[in-house]
Amino acid sequence: MGAMSVRSQSAEPSEPSKAAHRAGFACFVGRPNAGKSTLTNALVGQKVAITADQPQTTRHTVRGIVHRPDAQLILVDTPGLHKPRTLLGERLNDVVRTTWAEVDVIGFCLPANEKIGPGDRFIAKELAGIRKTPKIAVVTKTDLVDSKALAEQLIAIDQLGKELGFEWAEIVPVSAVADKQVALLADLLVPLLPEGPALYPEGDLTDEPEQVMIAELIREAALEGVRDELPHSIAVVVEEMLPRPDRPADRPLLDIHANLFIERPSQKGIVIGPQGKRLKEVGIKSRKQIEALLGTPVFLDLHVKVAKDWQRDPKQLRRLGF
Repeated sequence: MGAMSVRSQSAEPSEPSKAAHRAGFACFVGRPNAGKSTLTNALVGQKVAITADQPQTTRHTVRGIVHRPDAQLILVDTPGLHKPRTLLGERLNDVVRTTWAEVDVIGFCLPANEKIGPGDRFIAKELAGIRKTPKIAVVTKTDLVDSKALAEQLIAIDQLGKELGFEWAEIVPVSAVADKQVALLADLLVPLLPEGPALYPEGDLTDEPEQVMIAELIREAALEGVRDELPHSIAVVVEEMLPRPDRPADRPLLDIHANLFIERPSQKGIVIGPQGKRLKEVGIKSRKQIEALLGTPVFLDLHVKVAKDWQRDPKQLRRLGF
């Protein structure tokens, strides 16, 4: 196997070193369902990125922030890189490449339970072109395989780097679900960050404006169960968030008005459902999550509107925040 470094957590507590504080940016890449969002949540310690089994639900750069005494690690979530079919697709791909070149370290997530496929190669090839940024291979979902399968995957990943002419800075097996080696991954990411003071205040877990996170939660709920019929033709814009004026301080209520934009009138029925039942479920589900996020009771007002072919129209894309 040569001098490949695969890390496993030792039981020995590490000596606290008097090293300088580090702060910087990392992003996880990988094909849909490679475990990127779950890993982000495990590192940050609470749900920030939107977990979904469909590509491109994390449309906006949602960042999670890992605060440690010795470092601050800011996780940037890029949309998935894919073969573009629309203007939106091309724009997302440009965003991805720009982000990769700007971060301090890239973590490439490969599930332990799936052989390396064309999708992984496509991403790895793109990564190979980004010379300066160190790359860590993160083998996710290790709780789903035995040690023999894991060893084979580690060797295959090492090979993949060699084939494409680059060296992984580390290869780390983790299981976010079983909380195995997640802390170790953070330990390995930190030394690759530049020295410097914290970039965000201690309490921040994500710097996304609340409205964007709320829009994501609504969009996630709206896509559930209809992904096949409209995979990403829903955009959500939170039009306004206002505290209800006549409420006493101990019983606040936040009014949130949001629009769900679809591309064609024929999709309206799918989102609203018979007798408005689906839209009502979307409202109930996302309201619970929004209340958990904000820690305050919410009145959620949802409307479905048609924005013709918004994925192909630069003006609409800008208006919807892409």
